[in-house]
Amino acid sequence: MKEDIIGRKDEIKRLEKLCKSKKSEFITIYGRRRVGKTFLVTSFFENQLTFFASGIIDGDKEDQMSSFYNSLKKYGCEKPKPNSWYDAFDMLAEIVENQDNTNKKIIFLDEIPCFDTPRMDFVKALGYFWNSFVALRKDILLIVCGSATSWIVSNIIDNHGGLHNRTTGEIYLRQFTLGETENYLKTNKFHWNRKTIAEAYMIFGGIPYYLSLLDNTETLAANIDRLYFSKNGELRREYQQLYNSLFKNSAPYIKIIEKLAQTHSGLSKTEISKATELTRNGDLSQMLENLQYSDIIRCFYGKSRGKIKKRDAYYHVTDLFTLFHLTFADKPTNSTFWQDRATSTQISNWYGLAFERLCLCHIPQIRKALGLNRVAVEYYSWRSIGTPGAQIDMIIERADELIHICEIKFSNVEYSISKQDDLDMRNRIDTFKRESGTNCGLIPTWITSYGLKSNAYSEEIQYQATLDDLFE
Repeated sequence: MKEDIIGRKDEIKRLEKLCKSKKSEFITIYGRRRVGKTFLVTSFFENQLTFFASGIIDGDKEDQMSSFYNSLKKYGCEKPKPNSWYDAFDMLAEIVENQDNTNKKIIFLDEIPCFDTPRMDFVKALGYFWNSFVALRKDILLIVCGSATSWIVSNIIDNHGGLHNRTTGEIYLRQFTLGETENYLKTNKFHWNRKTIAEAYMIFGGIPYYLSLLDNTETLAANIDRLYFSKNGELRREYQQLYNSLFKNSAPYIKIIEKLAQTHSGLSKTEISKATELTRNGDLSQMLENLQYSDIIRCFYGKSRGKIKKRDAYYHVTDLFTLFHLTFADKPTNSTFWQDRATSTQISNWYGLAFERLCLCHIPQIRKALGLNRVAVEYYSWRSIGTPGAQIDMIIERADELIHICEIKFSNVEYSISKQDDLDMRNRIDTFKRESGTNCGLIPTWITSYGLKSNAYSEEIQYQATLDDLFE
């Protein structure tokens, strides 16, 4: 039911519009594993699906065809099991033709990359089904969906064969924002404050499935221990399953991710190639692009002498669960690991790094808090080429020739800027100005949990954002 769907307002509007279309539509829905793609479609359309079939992750060609054939039988097909995907789609066409209602016929093919097994020509058969049947009608909404985002982009959206330019719409489903996460948890009777919700987000991200595993009768620390650190924790093996679902050959992707996660400042393509021993060629570029499509990493272009340069690009891991796993995967299973160390320096340092990544996932909210909604901006991270260790996690450059140099701090109380903090900020600004060659005005800007404590160093700070702002 639509009322059961948290957030997803734009996606719901899009689906409603497609249902009213006067022609057949072909829409792709893609995004990271566990982000809620299947839930969105099945909840929106509820009992209105004309046909639904799902691929089997790690299944072979017999598994995939059997799954599809079982769905055909469920919806009325009485023919023998098809020998090819062309035959299977012919049977699906008959099911549609036997529908006598005048409403849109909704065909939903879930985990579609799984159907594409070697030498079975699934994509060609799907293209033939669209071109020879669906496109000739005005009453079909064909929805294809999958977690292997790079496969969806390469084989459906950017297809150069029978499906070239055939898709009529795309929905890229992203994780919940902090505000949507708060809404989800409140709807499910959690009474956590915003700091606790942010801490949960820094571990589980805004991934609906992970959030669904939380228990509102337990503390956050107890939830973390149960789901991850206990011997049979439901998320203990999720990391490997995530990358296996995203990529057919996940090993080189995991190698890239694990090297990126070891550095705070990110790595350039050349540095990634050297660290992973993967050749700096088109294959590495494609893998980095695929990881971006999947919302696992983000690319930030550096800026020099007023120009953004792609060769100065740095890559950061932005998937929060991945960062959490790679930080704590080597810890032994212990049903009270997080509860015993919740106030330790190790976990406090972890939250500090994770909060920076959380902020990078909430740029629109930060823009609004800084009053920049009506100003065109570019944002990027930066690190010095001449001063070791000098880096700025977030720079927001405005069209009115002002640049926000952002410092991000997570704390339990108002943050008190120290003399060293003030000196570090001045040094970063000076280094950035010198190396970038910019003539823009540079504005120190702070993003903190609860704002800045008033002292001699905070008086000059005119721009800041807080955790509450990120929930907007």
